[in-house]
Amino acid sequence: MPDSEKPDLQMQVAFRGGGFAPQSKRWIGLIVFVVLIALIEIGARLGFISNLTLPRPSDVFYTFVELWNTGLLWKHLLPSLSRLAVGATIGASLGIAVGVMIGLFSYVRAGLVPIVAAIFPIPKIALLPLFVIWFGIEEQSKYALIAFGTFTPTVVATYGAVDNVDRSLIRMGQSFSLSWFSIVTKIVLPGSMPGILSGLRVSLAIAIILLVAAEMLGAEYGVGAYILEAGSLYDLERLFVGVAILSILGVILSSVITFFETRVLDWRV
Repeated sequence: MPDSEKPDLQMQVAFRGGGFAPQSKRWIGLIVFVVLIALIEIGARLGFISNLTLPRPSDVFYTFVELWNTGLLWKHLLPSLSRLAVGATIGASLGIAVGVMIGLFSYVRAGLVPIVAAIFPIPKIALLPLFVIWFGIEEQSKYALIAFGTFTPTVVATYGAVDNVDRSLIRMGQSFSLSWFSIVTKIVLPGSMPGILSGLRVSLAIAIILLVAAEMLGAEYGVGAYILEAGSLYDLERLFVGVAILSILGVILSSVITFFETRVLDWRV
């Protein structure tokens, strides 16, 4: 058969090794959120949704603007941010340190894992009266509750992430005569960082929940105190403003974690 009549056996094969990498489509989430708010607004105006159960989003927005203009927003928000920052920083820092030690040292694991397993299932909100007895009604009890609630899930996520580091990489480092410190800093910690950051997402969400609970007991200013006051007056607009503030705060914290992921984990393909 002449060469000109031979079939062309070469063909282009599409690349199929994307590895299920997620693609950023933030605009879809924004559209879903806007559509949901619009449906609630239309349903409330047409009477399908009672204002006694769910206020109009426009009324909630006007209440938020009023809160901003009167300056009460920052009076409630700044104390909450301070309590959250102090408590979550203490709890997360200690949690990461203890979790890394549990993952690296057998004696620490044998001594602390049973304790962590015993206190992890305890609802931290139930311990609020105990922290008030120990530290008083002032800021110390709020810091302690948030720190304790952040500590335990961070510990569990951290030593789990250390355990999941590929052991073949550690053996490779040992075969190249790397020191113990180099293996920990160049293999173990970078390899466990995705799990640690994922654990921080959960820990910070728990910290926000505990912040609200702590501020509902003995706090004059704070988002939790604002929500408690609005609920006692059955002021749904103010109540939903407080809930919206907490939701925005959670989104901001999640975005901060995502920012660190893109910077710290840029080695991932």
